[in-house]
Amino acid sequence: MKNTPWITVETVRRSRVLPLLAAAGLAAVCGTAKADEVQECMAELLTQVSDSTTVGQLRAACIQEPGEEPASPGEASLEAAVQERLKKERANVLRPFTLMAHKPNYLLPAAYNFRTYDSQLYQQESGDPSLHLRDFEFQFQISLKVPLGINVFNRFDVYAGYTNRSFWQMYNRRFSSPFRESNHEPEAWLQFTPGWKLFGFRNTANAIGIVHQSNGRGGVLSRSWNRVFANVVLERGHFAVYFKPWLRLPEGARSDDNPGITDYLGHYELRTVFERRGHVLSLMSRNNVESGFKRGAVELGWSFPLWNYRYLKGYIQYFGGYGESLIDYNRKVSRLGLGVTLTDWL
Repeated sequence: MKNTPWITVETVRRSRVLPLLAAAGLAAVCGTAKADEVQECMAELLTQVSDSTTVGQLRAACIQEPGEEPASPGEASLEAAVQERLKKERANVLRPFTLMAHKPNYLLPAAYNFRTYDSQLYQQESGDPSLHLRDFEFQFQISLKVPLGINVFNRFDVYAGYTNRSFWQMYNRRFSSPFRESNHEPEAWLQFTPGWKLFGFRNTANAIGIVHQSNGRGGVLSRSWNRVFANVVLERGHFAVYFKPWLRLPEGARSDDNPGITDYLGHYELRTVFERRGHVLSLMSRNNVESGFKRGAVELGWSFPLWNYRYLKGYIQYFGGYGESLIDYNRKVSRLGLGVTLTDWL
């Protein structure tokens, strides 16, 4: 059974003996009841993945994480939310041509900024002194990721992702309903799941990567920066903590579109998420302690079920502080948005 992980799905499909050997090996490792569950999962994936997928990859998608301890009877009803999401991702990652949700995907048709948006830069760029931004707009986020390598060296996964955050002056018909701002964020990272425990929390996932963020504009509206980052995820039952520190990659003075951006966006982001019965509450804090509570930001989110509809949830989001978008990195915003979310943090 030592070579089983490198046997491809194509070989398994052609053989009648190998599935029996794989089942016997699972029974020895997992126990008969658990092996039946894993075998059923592998059999389901077998019809959906490509021929080059290995048995080891199939098994990794279905079996318990290394080092993961079985839940006690008292913990059985408190399934760890991040682990549950990772299991679903492992089941989907082997399917060809699959795009997965990365960060939350949402639509906020009603987003209002109580502190008003500054029209001066847009007037300067367009040459139209009458151009005026509305404080009521349509905001949305689309965030996807795709696997580049799974179980590389039996240690980590490699992902690439893209997030688009857009601020659409949909109701500003006087000026042709322009997009006030769009932030594009491609990134790539290595991810591994150590399963370490600390003070009752499990270190479910860690990542290290590189990210570019830009608004794709020119002239006085141009904004961009590059960072290397880490991400540490701790969870306990329905509660998860995401700690994401970063380091900005230096730019020359002439090419720096946003000098002093780290004075406003800082060097890390802390997010806590709680999920219960379909409701997800999230709180993000950025640069508050680092700036002495002068140039930080907070974001509060609440997603909730819409009756028994499975494909959308209601969503309320509040943002207060600096860095709602790149164009507003040094301008304070106080915004409330109402809408729906397609995918969530958990």
